[in-house]
Formats: sequence, C-alpha cells, structure tokens
Amino acid sequence: MTDKIQSPNKTARELPIQHQQALLGLLLLLLTLLCAPWFSSVWQQFNEPTLSYPSNPTEIIAIAPTMGMPEPTDNRLFLEVRAGDTLSSIFKTAGFGPQQVDDIVSSSDDTKILSNIYPGYRLAFEIDTNQSLVSLEIIKSPLESFKFTRFTEEAFEYQHLRKEPEVKHVVKEAIITESLFLAAQQGGIPAAMAQELARIFGGVIDFYNDTREGDSFRVLYEDQYLNGQWIGYGKILAAEFTNQGNVFTALRYEDKDGKANFYSPEGESMRKAFLQNPVDFTRISSGFSLSRKHPILNTIRAHKGTDYAAPRGTPVVATSDGRVTFADSNGSFGKLVIIQHGERFVTKYAHLNAYEKNIKTGVRVRQGDVIGYVGSTGSATGPHLHYEFLMDGAHRDSRRVFDQLPRAESISSAELEDFRSQTLPLVTTLEIHQRNMVVAAKMSQSATNVGLLKE
Repeated sequence: MTDKIQSPNKTARELPIQHQQALLGLLLLLLTLLCAPWFSSVWQQFNEPTLSYPSNPTEIIAIAPTMGMPEPTDNRLFLEVRAGDTLSSIFKTAGFGPQQVDDIVSSSDDTKILSNIYPGYRLAFEIDTNQSLVSLEIIKSPLESFKFTRFTEEAFEYQHLRKEPEVKHVVKEAIITESLFLAAQQGGIPAAMAQELARIFGGVIDFYNDTREGDSFRVLYEDQYLNGQWIGYGKILAAEFTNQGNVFTALRYEDKDGKANFYSPEGESMRKAFLQNPVDFTRISSGFSLSRKHPILNTIRAHKGTDYAAPRGTPVVATSDGRVTFADSNGSFGKLVIIQHGERFVTKYAHLNAYEKNIKTGVRVRQGDVIGYVGSTGSATGPHLHYEFLMDGAHRDSRRVFDQLPRAESISSAELEDFRSQTLPLVTTLEIHQRNMVVAAKMSQSATNVGLLKE
C-alpha cells in the first residue's frame, strides 16, 4: 500500500471554509501582537542576557548612562567628590546651574560644610519630576551627614544628621620582626591604628633604638557596624606593648570635660611633653653635630638637628601641643613648619614635600597631629625630615635631652576613683584575652605532642 503525501497548501485548501477563516484570524492577531511596542519590549527582555548591577550607588551612577541601569532605590542621584572638584562643578554634573548653588549657600547660616567638602564625601541630590532640587545631603561618613531640604521657593532647611553605630570590641596582637608598622600589617591591624599606637607609646618607647625582634603588642579597639554591616574602626581603648621583657599598658580615660588621653593602670600619663620621634623613619641619616661636613656644600658646618630618612610622603607629626608660627618655604629648609610650645620650646620640621590641610600660621596643633609629609624640598640630597629642637632659645639634641623633659599631667587624686571605674573593664578584657591565648597555645602544643607520639 502506497502512502500519498499531500502538500500543505492543498491540505489547507481542503479545510472547511469556517476553519480557513479562523486560521486567518489567528495569523492576523499574532502579527498585530508582534508589532505592538509593549509586546516587543517584553519579548526583548526574555531574550536579552541578565545584567548584574553593583551595589555601590556611585558606581551605578557612573555607568547608568551607557547601560540603562536603574537609579538607586531612594531615587536620589549620588555623586562622589573627587580631587579638584568644586561645589559648582558637582552641581553642574548633577544638571544644576549657579542659581541653584546660590540658593543652597545663601539659605542658612549653617553652610560652612559647603565650603569644606573633601574627596570621598558623597553628595545625594533628590530631584522632582520638574527637575527641581528637593534636597541635598552631603554624606561625610556612614555616621554623619548634612542635609538641606527645600521648604520655600528659594530657602532650604538645614539638618546635621548623626547615627549611632553598634560597637563591638576586638583584640588583636602582633609580634615585631622588623618594624611596628610591618607587624601591624601582618596582624591585620590598619596602618592608621599602628600610627596611633606609636603616638600612644611614643613617650615611653623609642621605636628606633629600643624595639627588638620578638617584641609584641596587643590592642583593644572598637569595630563599628550600621544595620549589621561593618563600616569602620572606632577608638583604641587599651593597648599593651612588651619591649625587651618590659610590659607597658595604656588605658584610654575620658575625663569629666570629655578630654581623652592614655594612662598606665596606676594613672600615670603615657606621654611626655614631647614625642621622641616626629616621623616613622627607616634610619637616622644625620644626627645632631656641631662639626658635620655639609653633604652639598662640602664644608664643615654645624648640623643643629636630626635628619630622619623616610620615604617621600611619610606623615610628619607635631611632637607636642603648640601653635604654628611659620608654615611656608624658607630657602635651604624648603617647605618648613615651626611650632612654638609654651614659652621655652620650639620645634622645626624642614624639607617637607607638602603641608597637611589647614596647617598655617596661627593654627593650634596637638601632639601627634599630622602637620606635613616627608620630602626633599630646599637643599636636600634625598627625601628626609630635618627636625630641630630649641630649648630656651638654644638648639639642643632632642634625643639627648628627652629624659630631661617634663611628663604630661597624670590623673589627679580627685579623679582616681572614676579613672579606675572606667578602666577596670579594659584591664579585665586584656587579661582574659591573654589567658585565652595561653590556653590556646597549650592546647596546640598538646595536639602536636600527640601527633608526634602517634608517628
């Protein structure tokens, strides 16, 4: 039996007339749907690859124009301040002109923040359907921002917003093999915290001459969280430094006036009036001498200071509280900062590569504040800090007179009880951590011994 193959056209023509009409109607409906814009859009979404968007709103804004990404969930435009940006240039990027800038600046007496925006700050613009500015929020950090909200045609209401983080206490420790900063890095301790530790112990330990391989330190500090997410480091609360077998403990205490400093468990100040070193240096390239041969002039000239060799850009700190009396270029000294400390003492910091922002004549600084950065300006053969120390108008070798300098004030007898109440939990936390480390070390050693016995 031979099967007959019928052509599709013939088969369709042989269908009843009602079926042919129905089929033609379905074809026309399908063609209409395919031509409709909304159907085409849905079809395209099903056939395009899925895109993953970054969670950082500033990243979304940066690539949204080319990838069609959605605005952040709160419908604000986020722009991050970059080096060289001004308020006007940021407003221009957001689509606003000089009039909108003037409306914000002149709307309140509390607009100082608008002239003090720095790289890393974020500006959040809330814009309505008429492209008018509803609000501007300057986000300094996850915990602090400044908001301007429109309440009339030309005026904005100002708010200084602060959030309280959830704080968790963390203890970390490290062993020194080469330097404090390298040990901190290996122990997962940030560089800024290592610099703070150097400042805290700078009055009792010379980190250049006194530290040895095998010295160790531990630090109790705050981790900050907001809405369950880690946002940064908080304050150092306590620290211990073991130097050549001697243990130095520093406890943070905040007095009734809100001023915080570090003290020993007995209430003695951890710092002297001056830090031993103004910079984290690699070596002393030239010490104080009245008969040194000048490296450039090749003549015998007094060297009335100490040269600390350090990489260009290394932070330089004020060795004591004082007032800046000079911050400018000065011949062979290059970029120079001079600080007056009371009536008897003056310090000089020369060959700086740059000044810290806001460092200028008349500004008051505290011990440990960054005032500039190591460079080689003026008559210098390479990057280093030239540091001079004057006592009663005469140049002195800062490293030789250090032990003759007065200590900062210690806890008064009237505050001792409050001091002990505040710091006892800190001491307890450090002691518990130490016991846990000892137990963990013993357990590890026992496990090793068991393993050796089995072998």
